[in-house]
Amino acid sequence: MNFHALRVATGVFLSLVLHAAGSVHYVDVNSANPTTPYLDWSTAATNIQGAVDVAVAGEKILVTNGVYATGGRVVYGALTNRVAVTKPLTVQSVNGPVVTVIQGNGPIGTNAVRCVYLTNNAVLIGFTLTNGATRNLGDSIKEQSGGGALCESTNSLLLNCLVVSNTAQQRGGGIECGTCNNSKLFANMSEYGGAEDNGILNNCVVVANSSLSGAIQNGISRNCTIVSNSAGATDGKLFNCVIYYNSGGNFAGSRHTNCCTTPLPPGQGNFTNAPLFSNAAGGDFHLQTNSPCINAGNNTYAAGTTDLDDNPRISGGTVDIGAYEIQSPASVISYAWLQKYGLSTDGSADYADSDGDGMNNWQEWSAGTNPTNALSVLKMLAPSNAAPGITVTWQSVAAITYYLQRSTNLTGQPTFTSQQSNIVGQAVTTAYTDTNVLGGGPFFYRVGVQH
Repeated sequence: MNFHALRVATGVFLSLVLHAAGSVHYVDVNSANPTTPYLDWSTAATNIQGAVDVAVAGEKILVTNGVYATGGRVVYGALTNRVAVTKPLTVQSVNGPVVTVIQGNGPIGTNAVRCVYLTNNAVLIGFTLTNGATRNLGDSIKEQSGGGALCESTNSLLLNCLVVSNTAQQRGGGIECGTCNNSKLFANMSEYGGAEDNGILNNCVVVANSSLSGAIQNGISRNCTIVSNSAGATDGKLFNCVIYYNSGGNFAGSRHTNCCTTPLPPGQGNFTNAPLFSNAAGGDFHLQTNSPCINAGNNTYAAGTTDLDDNPRISGGTVDIGAYEIQSPASVISYAWLQKYGLSTDGSADYADSDGDGMNNWQEWSAGTNPTNALSVLKMLAPSNAAPGITVTWQSVAAITYYLQRSTNLTGQPTFTSQQSNIVGQAVTTAYTDTNVLGGGPFFYRVGVQH
């Protein structure tokens, strides 16, 4: 049990029992008998802030269906937050964001109310955040940033949320800072980072937001669909993302890895093919079955185990680019890569040797070589044996990562042992000098592609 002790004038201690640690607190906008500390549905609070106020760190708050447009607390300056989670709590809806809404108060100005504030390690699951706004003047930038949600750091988490039609004077019309997973950020507005500023987005759809600088500002986006914004992404790091159909340009100053966008940015795995959404005009950003985004991502940046539909995040061996995963891809190879070389995406080309060089198309894709050119192949070249050791050279591709192994006895067990990993490939050839050779040999080497 948790106790608060109050010392009175006589020297006696009076102990007040609050509630058992680890309790769940309940919220129902239509509750007929709200009674603190709101430990069951029959005594549920009518606003979320009331339950937050009585909860202690580590506890959960469950919220049933309704529009929550009352209550609130000031955290910075004079701006009210409809819900201010100032302790590491989990606030979760019962039935998801479509039927559970936290409503702020817009437009920007002295009467504005932000939807949510989240402190470090606070978690918000399954809500729509809408009509939140910030002040246009204030003592700190935090009063003017994060119309939908202001997060204390990227340790603050929003999960399975719809962040819709929020505005901020300065930064993060939808979200300022924080980590946002499996969510949709739609029609938010601010001067910098219309959808999100200075945070991390994983498996999100970012659509129709607007700002002077772009939808994403100083953020990190993974497995996201960023489409139809006023400028797509600015000064951020983007992994496995679709950044397409944005007015004012798709990106400026951003760094991209395995992204679908145009014009072609520098970086590994990027391409300009149209993403082929199911119905972009109707707001459906699922991939068509022939989309180049299928299997075209990098598994290193596949955060989480499910996509925006709560389906498995990786199907077919390699993550898809964007917020949704095709569940039964016909081919295990990147569709963008297959289409680049005019190969079929129905799986029939996966293990064919199109150029007769001894490597099938799956191996060529893995090695980054050209499946239509027999001279483009992963192969060892003549070594050299001079101080300070044996230099091994192989035909390579820029930005592919390799490992090197060595053997002195091809009949031994294990036959080969690792000599070096994480060797970043160079254009044309890559060389590695083995300085640990002892004796007269013989020495056998092999090189492989590291995934």
